[in-house]
Amino acid sequence: MATIAASAASLQLKSFKDDLFAYPALLSSSDNGAYRVVDYREMRDINQRDEIPERRAHGRYVALGVRRQQQDLSLDGIPNVAVGETSGARVITVYLHGQGGSRKQGVDDFTFGGNFNRIKNLMAENGGLYLSPDFPDFGEAGVDTVATLIGHYAERSPGAPVFVACGSMGGALCYRLADDPSIVPRLGGLLLLGSMWNDGFVKSAAFKARVPLFLGQGSRDTVFPVASQEAFFRSVLAAAPNYPVRMVRFETGTHGTPIRMTDWRETLNWMLSVR
Repeated sequence: MATIAASAASLQLKSFKDDLFAYPALLSSSDNGAYRVVDYREMRDINQRDEIPERRAHGRYVALGVRRQQQDLSLDGIPNVAVGETSGARVITVYLHGQGGSRKQGVDDFTFGGNFNRIKNLMAENGGLYLSPDFPDFGEAGVDTVATLIGHYAERSPGAPVFVACGSMGGALCYRLADDPSIVPRLGGLLLLGSMWNDGFVKSAAFKARVPLFLGQGSRDTVFPVASQEAFFRSVLAAAPNYPVRMVRFETGTHGTPIRMTDWRETLNWMLSVR
């Protein structure tokens, strides 16, 4: 754990298209900045950002040279797309898709406003590794598959903090990993993007290890209501007032908004600084 923490503390991700991906106007903030309400507008953040709304971002939001560092691989029968350094990485980010998704979602350069292209470039430009795997389900088989994948790549990059970002139903795996003794010492942070809450988190190994937690939620999410996620955020701070947790509420945003709008660089650099 000390090795991971020391590695994280010495690393900050370099800028990549920050002017395009920084949050729009901040509407309000509380808890010393841990809770923020960010302005979101569909006309601006989808219709003006995308050449084809929700399908293809304008070219200025992407940099396709990163595809040269992208590989479609199979590890013990686990299909996964890897971008960047598959060994000797300084940092590792893993994206776990939601219901109906696949490994392809997390490496699509043009959907979600180009935000997956940005995380691919952030990892590649900073000597890191980005992974987007397939997995069989959101239960035991799924978490075993993801844990095997993380373990394999983490062993090839000793000391690299591992950030796991879970979209929607993928959050079930994030919370299972939070109590996996083989994974928690490697974690640099957990990101829940338009996902669920878990009241058992405050009893987990990740909570005890003070693994940073990010919650991004649209205020009009009808799958996982924002009020429940806000209550979860409050419960984490109630259990540990100084816990490294942040929540961003995207005002008027819907279920997929956090995947489109979360500022990867700001969030990961914050996690790196507090680990």
